[in-house]
Amino acid sequence: MIKSKLPDVGTTIFSVMSALANEHGAINLSQGFPNFKIDERLKKLVSNALDEEQVQYAPMPGRLDLREEISGKIFVQRGIQVDPINEITITAGATQAIYCAIAATVSKGDEVILFDPAYDCYSPTVSLHGGIPVHLKLSFPDFHIDWDEVNSTVSENTKMIIVNNPQNPSGSVWRQEDITALEALCIKFPDLVVLSDEVYEHIQFTGEHISVLNSEILRARSFVTYSFGKTFHVTGWKMGYCVAPEELTNEFRKVHQFNVFCVNNTMQYALMKYLSTGDEWKQVVELYDNKRQLFLEGMKNSRFKPLACDGTYFCLFDYSEISDLPDTEFAQWMTKEFLVASIPVSVFYADKTDNKVVRFCFAKEDETLSKAIEQLCKI
Repeated sequence: MIKSKLPDVGTTIFSVMSALANEHGAINLSQGFPNFKIDERLKKLVSNALDEEQVQYAPMPGRLDLREEISGKIFVQRGIQVDPINEITITAGATQAIYCAIAATVSKGDEVILFDPAYDCYSPTVSLHGGIPVHLKLSFPDFHIDWDEVNSTVSENTKMIIVNNPQNPSGSVWRQEDITALEALCIKFPDLVVLSDEVYEHIQFTGEHISVLNSEILRARSFVTYSFGKTFHVTGWKMGYCVAPEELTNEFRKVHQFNVFCVNNTMQYALMKYLSTGDEWKQVVELYDNKRQLFLEGMKNSRFKPLACDGTYFCLFDYSEISDLPDTEFAQWMTKEFLVASIPVSVFYADKTDNKVVRFCFAKEDETLSKAIEQLCKI
């Protein structure tokens, strides 16, 4: 028998709740995937890629033509010039990019700061590479970082700080003061590396998205991860990329080449053509804001209390006036009895903090959302 390197890790809550939804024929607002059709033009470009036999290995860092399109997009979006050859790597989704960044950076005994409630891949990946996850909590209920606490926690043993903006699962977004505080921290600790998960960059409903790339101080020491799956509603393609300075990219690619080597060439070709012939990424926020407004407006007739939802395609709701059940039990009960699946937010905390809050995904067809609202208003 082998000794588990991750003895406390089981099946993710996303798989558990999706399976429960399927078992009871419930509306699945738990796992974060869209259920509506993707752009027909993008589908056609995949077909064209197959017709043109774009089916063999791509270069290890990703197709250069796709990396050039990404570089151009970043310049249009942020006015920043990123070197497509040495600073962009195409990955098998943002999760693989996150894994490679941690694997390339964190050694045994290194401490890594992360913020709960946190996306569930961060902590296990740190532990797998011998690092020590240091969990700090975002303020409740606005889910912002307490930078005084961060400053009192970071030490010479801290190798990396992982940030997520817009934040999943909370839906909070960064303010300029967050960037300023992180800059000050990095000046104080010159060896500190930043991993910034920005997969929901195009799904922010208040203000402009603030990226660490916009800061010269942070850009010089940051891995920044992105997701085509989130932006273009193709989560099953597992397509993302990582932007980092050349020194960090070199280390990143050492892991990447032995982790997956390269990413689906057919989809890379289709995405390259899609980016080169349109700017659909600019329209994503309007699509999701309409769905967000539909869901929030409908839920005004429910007993759930909404928390701020400034980014991502998730909404958090406080159910404390409805039930005293722990959130995991409440989510299961709601799935079985009212046929709507959600995610209990305590699973995103290392210590399983239970604020009586559940997360719903509104990246669904309007009809699906309306049916879910009808059920939730019966509770």
